[in-house]
This record gives sequence, structure tokens and C-alpha cells, in this order.
Amino acid sequence: MYNPIKLNPPQILALIFLSLVIIGGLLLKLPIATEKPISWIDSFFIAVSASTVTGLTSIDPGSSFTLFGEIVIMFLIQVGGLGIMSFAVLVVIMMGKRIGIKQRLIMQEALNQPSIGGVIRLVRNLFLFTVSIELIAIFFLCLKWVPEMGFAKGLYYRIFHTIAAYNNAGFALWPDNLARYVGDPTINMVITLLIIVGGLGFTVLVDLWASRKWKNLSLHSKVMIIGTIAVNIVAFIAIYLMERNNPGTLGKLSGADKVWAAYFQAIVPRTAGFSTIDIGHMEPATCLLTILLMFVGAGSTSTGGGIKLTTFIVIVAAVVTFLRGKDETVIMKRTIRNTIVLRALAISCISAIFIFLAVMIMSVTEKGSFLQILFEVVSAFGTVGLTMDFTMNLTVVGKIVIIFMMFLGKIGPLTLAFSLAKPADKANIRYPDGELFTG
Repeated sequence: MYNPIKLNPPQILALIFLSLVIIGGLLLKLPIATEKPISWIDSFFIAVSASTVTGLTSIDPGSSFTLFGEIVIMFLIQVGGLGIMSFAVLVVIMMGKRIGIKQRLIMQEALNQPSIGGVIRLVRNLFLFTVSIELIAIFFLCLKWVPEMGFAKGLYYRIFHTIAAYNNAGFALWPDNLARYVGDPTINMVITLLIIVGGLGFTVLVDLWASRKWKNLSLHSKVMIIGTIAVNIVAFIAIYLMERNNPGTLGKLSGADKVWAAYFQAIVPRTAGFSTIDIGHMEPATCLLTILLMFVGAGSTSTGGGIKLTTFIVIVAAVVTFLRGKDETVIMKRTIRNTIVLRALAISCISAIFIFLAVMIMSVTEKGSFLQILFEVVSAFGTVGLTMDFTMNLTVVGKIVIIFMMFLGKIGPLTLAFSLAKPADKANIRYPDGELFTG
């Protein structure tokens, strides 16, 4: 007798996302999509990078793809950033159909929500916020690019880069990324604000819209807002101090341009891989700081990747709790349950293990320094897209490893969080306490 395979929501979500990647890879391999033939591995590398809103490119997208190919990439970024299930639900809603429990469970997993209640309303709000924010950004970018490029090309470029920035994907249509606009206030402010808003997370945006007042915000929203501001300020100051005399990055710029470049490079590792300076010439200390920022990533339910800022804050708070000899982890006068602390530790540890394995494999197969390889792997896992001029030199094995890390960075943490959040069955047996020496 035939028994159908039953998949849980995380598995269904992964399969749907894999289908998006396959369709994208096939479309990008079509002759109509490329200026010249590209390999299958490069086609799927770009498809995965766009779908996971990463931005790492094994070939130059601006010169390798036709208008059709670039539109495919733009579509993959938009769907990958907001979630293919969100688009599917929106289509069903517009058709006047009902959303079943199974579909709501998948949406709960896709948006990393604690319950299925309100997920459909969240999708509607998510769509409205996205369209509104992107339209505002397109308007401001037109003030710069339409006079510079003409109406048609300027409109297309602002739409492409607005979608890429809001979805935290570091795709740019110039070989030097955004280096030509290193001191331009309009480009710097619009792109970074899109990155910050996209990285806060959908639930924070909805909460801000609904609450209007700081005291009415949820703990998650308050932690994300304060954490984002604090991390960005610290990163900006650190990058400016470490790079201000480096002739390969900020050292060759004027005073104002140095500030803009340091500010821009402090924002993009959270996790959008745009750049206005040569990442490959940054100081080793700056590279290590960037690696940490990429590993931490953006907010939960955001378009960004990484272990998530709230995960990192929970771990730091737990460490402080231990050092102070306390029993409960407290953030902003709210006790954090031990299950959340354990989940944060598990996500971080498993992520670190996969990064270690990927770095070890690529240390054998790739011709690059350890810092270049570590930077590339963490950038892929965090779905960032920054590179130390290394991506286009990857071997086939290296590209496969980076593809896996980008896919894992997009799907893995969500699936892991869902699995660890499920209530465990209460055991009828409790084993006696044991002692282990640690530290």
C-alpha cells in the first residue's frame, strides 16, 4: 500500500525555496538571459545568491546578463527577501480563497512567528510596507539617477538597486559596486536606510506602525531598535578609526568622503553586501570586525541573514547573568526563558560548526589566505555578499560550498529555530544530577 511522504512545515519551506532556485538557475542559463554563454555552476550560483538575497557573484552581473537576466535576478531577490510563501498567500488572498491551517503553519515557519495567529494579517502589512518603502526610495533615487542616466535607464537602475537594498542583497549593476558614489549623500542615505529598515524585521515595522509610542512596543522591537543603533554606531567609529589612514580604503578620500565611506561600510555587513570601498584592501582588524557583524546579521523575520541580532543579544545577556551570579537572564526588566537562551546557544553553535567545516574544505580546495576564505564563508552564511575580491576566483568545489552555505544561511536558522521551539514531551523519568568540570 502506498504511503505518502508527510513533510513538516520547515521541510516544505525548504523544498519550495529549492524549487525557486532551480527555476531561477534554468532561466538564467537561457541564451536570452546572458550576453555570452555561462556555465551551469555560475547560473545556479547567481540564482542561489539572488534567492537567498546574498549578493556574492561568481561573474559580473552588469556585463554578463541581458535586461531579461537582470529582471530575473531582481525577481529572485524580491521573492527571496519577502518569502515565496508570502507571494503565494497574497495571490490566494486576491483570488478570494481561504488560507488553510497547513498553509498558515508554513507561513509561521517562513516568517519565524511564535504562533499561527495573525500571520495572514502580517503578510498583508508586510506587502503594504514593502511597496510603500520601495516607492519612497525609488522617488529619492530618481533625483540622482534620472538626470545622470536619462529617464528609462535611471528608472530601471533605481528600481533594481532599491529592491536589492531593501531586501539586503548586495547586487549592483556596476563592476565597482557603488564605489563611484562613495561620497554622495543621496545614495549613501537612501541605500543605508533601506538596509536598516529591511534588516529590522517585518514584525518590528508592523509593531512600530501599530504602537506609535515607545512604551507600547514589544520587547523584541525595543531590543532590535536599540541593538541596531548601538551596533551601527560602534561599527562606524571602529571602521573609521581603523581605516582612516589606510591608502587602500579611506586614506585616499577627503574628510567628508571618509565619514560617508565608514558609515556606509558599518551598515552593509548587517546584511547587504554593497560596498563603496575596496573590501580586499581593508585592514585585518576591520575584516575581523566585519566577519563578526556578518555572523550576527540582521533581525529575526527580516530580509537579512546571520544568527540574528536578538540571538546574539540573548547570548551576551546570558553570559552577563552567569558572571553576575544570577539565575535568570533579564533584558529590559523582562525575564528571558531558559528555552530561548538554549535555542540561541544552539543556533550559534551549529552555525559555527558549519562555518568551520566549510572553511576547512575550502582551505584545501581554494588558493587564498585563511582570512579571505573565512570572510567568504561567513559572508555566504550571513547572506551578506561582501567579498575580499575572492568570489570570482573560486573553484567548482568552492562554488558548491558557498552555494550550500548561502542556502543554509537562508533556510537553516529558521528551520533550526522552529525545531527547537517545539514543546518536548514530558518524560516520566528524571535522571539524577551529574557533575562535569568545565572551563
